[in-house]
Amino acid sequence: MKLLRLTRKGAALPLAMVAVMLLLAMGIGLLNLGVTARIQAIRASSAAAARSAADSGLEMAMFQMDRQLLAKSLDDDNLPQAVRQALPNCNLVYSYTVRQNDGGGYDIECTGTAGGREKVVGCTLECRGPFEYAIFSKGAMELKNSCKVDWYNYDEDDRPMQIGTNSIAAGAVTLKNSAYVNGDVVVGVGGDPDVAVSQGGSSDITGDILVAPEEHELPEVTVPEWLDLLPSSGILKNDTTISNSAKYSGIDLKNSKTIEITGDVVLYVEGDIILGNSADIEIAEGASLTLYVGGNIEQKNSSSINNKTKDPKSLKIYGLDSCQNMDFKNRSEMYGAIYAPNADVVMHNSNKMYGAIVVKSLEWKNSSELHYDASLRDVEADDDALQFVMTNWYEQ
Repeated sequence: MKLLRLTRKGAALPLAMVAVMLLLAMGIGLLNLGVTARIQAIRASSAAAARSAADSGLEMAMFQMDRQLLAKSLDDDNLPQAVRQALPNCNLVYSYTVRQNDGGGYDIECTGTAGGREKVVGCTLECRGPFEYAIFSKGAMELKNSCKVDWYNYDEDDRPMQIGTNSIAAGAVTLKNSAYVNGDVVVGVGGDPDVAVSQGGSSDITGDILVAPEEHELPEVTVPEWLDLLPSSGILKNDTTISNSAKYSGIDLKNSKTIEITGDVVLYVEGDIILGNSADIEIAEGASLTLYVGGNIEQKNSSSINNKTKDPKSLKIYGLDSCQNMDFKNRSEMYGAIYAPNADVVMHNSNKMYGAIVVKSLEWKNSSELHYDASLRDVEADDDALQFVMTNWYEQ
């Protein structure tokens, strides 16, 4: 009996040791699990911080590109770059490079660093001008009976011609009887195409009716400083030949009078431009006119802005914020591009325009035509109202 008790007592000790070993193994396992989880958390936190640093660097690179574009100082041989720039109040750093790509756009690559971890993000920027659309309006656009919008001077791989608006109101784009659009119609963000586009009998849209993924920005135009500082030469009223850039307080051209542009001329007109009956502004072959308008434009019957080059790029009209109205009377023909995002524009019966137009609102009356010159999409770094558009983004 005594021997039996000893045996049982002796057997309990190994069992206790086994239990201790099991608990020890479980404890070590849990400890390792906790350490591993902690390391993974630190790595994940560092990776997230590095991603934040990379995103911050990307935003800074885009800011620097936008600033150069606005200042018209973009230099492909001296593009922005940064090496291990520290973010304030933390231990995060970023580096970025900007390179021009074969398509004429710009590739940005940014590396963010935090806690020994690195993240790389990048994007492609494309520089676009104000005339991506044949017609664009902030608000309403109405094409009356038998109006026609088509395009020319385009390549097979060009994006389709589009007319568009930022509005989503009922009838934001209205096509009356037999109006014709040879392309797409784009309505504002969140709009219902069935509501925002109103079509009359026999009207035709050859492309799609689309909803914009984001609001189309219309950058403000400012007069170049050198031009704004020129003394005013008063009001133009009679026959005049202009071969040099100048500043005027207004143009009130009397009936049948002519202003002839014979050089590459930039004009700033602080007030209104009024062309009397049969009055003309003529742009000679080989010349060009860029016009900044602070007031309104009224073009009376049989008057015209006659661009003899027949190249819309040779006539660009920029309406400043104070430009509220443009009125083009019957049977005018114009080769040019108009950018006046605060102006309500009326094109009267049988007008023809070759180029593009961007306005606050547009009423295009019976039998008028717009022929979009797709080459207006090609821009130079010193053009007005440019903006960068992100066309690609990636993360490594």
